[in-house]
Amino acid sequence: MEGIFTAIFEKVDDWYIGYVEELPGANTQGKTLEEARENLHEAIELILLSNRELAEKARKICKDLEVPPPK
Repeated sequence: MEGIFTAIFEKVDDWYIGYVEELPGANTQGKTLEEARENLHEAIELILLSNRELAEKARKICKDLEVPPPK
């Protein structure tokens, strides 16, 4: 899955912090801007993978769920 996200980076003291507002949990830090970028890229990949796995589990649960028709 490929997507485009807007990353925001800020320098705070000796660290760079980075985050993606539209993807909750996608945030990181690094001693250099490049390290923060690499860390954020990895965080995004892990979040998307986790979200996909959760969606697959939810589909399986819903598929097996029997819902009676409305009365």
